[in-house]
Formats: sequence, C-alpha cells, structure tokens
Amino acid sequence: MKTVAVILAVLLVAAAAAVFVYRDHNLHADERMIARALDAGFVEKQADVNGATINYAEGPDNGPALLLVHGQGMEWEDYASVMPALAKRYHVFAVDCFGHGESAHEPAWYTCAANGDALIAFAAQVVDGPYIVSGHSSGGIIAAYVAANDAEHVVACVLEDPPLFRVTPEEAQEGAGTFAWFDGYTVAHSFLQQDQVAAYPAWYAEHSYLFGLFGGLQSMLADQTAAWCAAHPGEHAVNAWVPRAWTRGMYFMDDYDARFGDAFYDGSWMEGVYQEALLRAIECPTVYLKAITRYGDDGVLYAATTDDDAARVCTCLATCEYVEIDSGHDIHVEHAKEFVAAIDQAADLAE
Repeated sequence: MKTVAVILAVLLVAAAAAVFVYRDHNLHADERMIARALDAGFVEKQADVNGATINYAEGPDNGPALLLVHGQGMEWEDYASVMPALAKRYHVFAVDCFGHGESAHEPAWYTCAANGDALIAFAAQVVDGPYIVSGHSSGGIIAAYVAANDAEHVVACVLEDPPLFRVTPEEAQEGAGTFAWFDGYTVAHSFLQQDQVAAYPAWYAEHSYLFGLFGGLQSMLADQTAAWCAAHPGEHAVNAWVPRAWTRGMYFMDDYDARFGDAFYDGSWMEGVYQEALLRAIECPTVYLKAITRYGDDGVLYAATTDDDAARVCTCLATCEYVEIDSGHDIHVEHAKEFVAAIDQAADLAE
C-alpha cells in the first residue's frame, strides 16, 4: 500500500511539473527568444526617414549588410529565432514595417510602394552601402520592390513565401480563396466596421479562420484572449493553455494597425505595383523559398501561392534559385537552419 502511495505521489509531482513547463513555454517562449537575440548584440533603434519613424534592431557588424522585412501582423522580433545565427556573419537590420511595432502608424503609408520607398531611403540613410534584402510573406513583396527599385545597392534578394499573384482581392478570392484572405484581410476589415471590441487580438481570436478549425474551442480561446487583453493592456497576447504554435500568429497583434490589413482587403496595398513587371525588374540574384502547397478540406489555399504561381515567379526572375520546403508559412521559424542557409546561398550568389 505504501509503495502504491509513493508511486502515485511521484506521478502527481511529474504531472504538475509537466503542466508547469507547458504553461511556462506558452507564456514566455517568445520573450526568451527575443532576449537571446538581444544577448547576441542587437540593439533596438529608431530612424526618422523623410518624416516617418522606422523602428528597427541592428546587430553587430560581422559581415555583409542584411535587411530583414517581416510579414503582416509581425514585427522585427519575429526574426528572433534566427537573429543570433545571422549576427555571426552579417550586419543585420531588422525593421518594423509601417503599421507594425514601433514604426509609424499612418494609413497613408500602408502600401507596398510607400513601405518599399521608405526602406530604400532607410537603407541609404542607415545601412549606407550594398546590402542583401530578405522579406517574409507581404514583407517578401516589399523585399522584391526594394530589390527592383534599388538595383544600385541590393546585391541579392531572398523571397520567403511571398503571396505573389495571390495578393490582390481578386487573386485572394479566386477559387475557394486563400487562408490569408479569410484569416487576415477579412478579419481586419470586419474589426474596423464595429466599435464594441477595442483589442484587435480579442477580435481576431473570435473571428479567425484558423481558430474556427478548432470547433468549439474557438469560443473558449476568444474568451481567454479577451480576458488576457483586458488584464494586460499593452502587452503581447499569449495563452497559457493553448499550444504556442497555434497562438503565435497573434502575439504581436497588440502593436498591429488593422488598417494595414484593410489595405489588402480593398486592394490599395498593391496600388501602382504590377507583380510581373516588379519581378522582371529585379537584376540581382534571388533565392525564392516556398512552403509546400497545401489546401484545406474546403479547398482554401493554405499556402501563400499555388505551384503555378510559384512557377510564374521563377519565370519572371532573371536569376532564381528555387527552394521548396515542407513547412508552414513561417519558414524562418519552423526551419531556421534552412532559412539561414538560404541567406548564405544568396550571399554566395552576390559575390
């Protein structure tokens, strides 16, 4: 009897420890990752570029300059998982796009062209020399814009799963539509049509396409997110009980301007940018990282592009090294080594 009691006690202690580790990871994994990036020598700074604030993190000068442009809903810290490795052999500048993080929140600048022109001016002012540009998702389209319009200084480009040829409202709704349309653009648009919910993460949790896949769990997650936002104003949204991988996409939404997403909903974000012409204007070598194409049971495109879109991207680029990875959309997070290798590949091509 005594032996059974000891075994039960050990099992209870082990279960309690496992729960503690699980909750602790969900609550603090991102802040620890960002702390490791800062320990690698990154310093957060701000630059006034033509009257607009661009917030960024600069690493130690250990090699060629590398400009990192995050995707929608993120901020420079989204690259924290790869920044220590990149800092060993690059001079990294990771920026907040307009409408994100601590950069200017001004809807007039929520276009690909305005973001791209500002980053070209930022590079001239802060980087001051040749550089590699890499962008993820919508940041990949901005990176393409920068490479096409700053050929004098951009020596190589990395496009990480950009939604090229699937980014305008017409393209994003083609067929059964895209994940980004249902989980991003329409959620941002609907948020702006109401005045009952002030915290965007809470609205997103309640209306997200992704969380809708969890069935009855969505309402519980929405309630928990609303409670967190009310109790922790100004803090990033986390959830102790839901796996971090599921909620990571809303971590930075407290610093996200939904009007940025609305610019994708109404198509103004791509105003004046013609995708095929943009890609054909890129002169430098390009590494194109594409996450493998997947569709939901409802036919929604879960990838950023179809295989046909990807082939069209490659055809338009003068020099394209195509790398397909069995990954979700956030390749630099899910496959950090492969992402760093792609940056190295681009740097080698630039020499």
